[in-house]
Amino acid sequence: MITLYLVLPLALLVASGAVAAFAWSVRSGQMDDLDTPPRRILLDD
Repeated sequence: MITLYLVLPLALLVASGAVAAFAWSVRSGQMDDLDTPPRRILLDD
């Protein structure tokens, strides 16, 4: 039971860190254009 008191807050901390990293990447514009990069390799510049 004492392990649960250690693991549960640690899991919540890791999960909240992942959500915060996702929110930061969305706000910084890293997920704005998902269609162009795969097509760029097909275009001859």
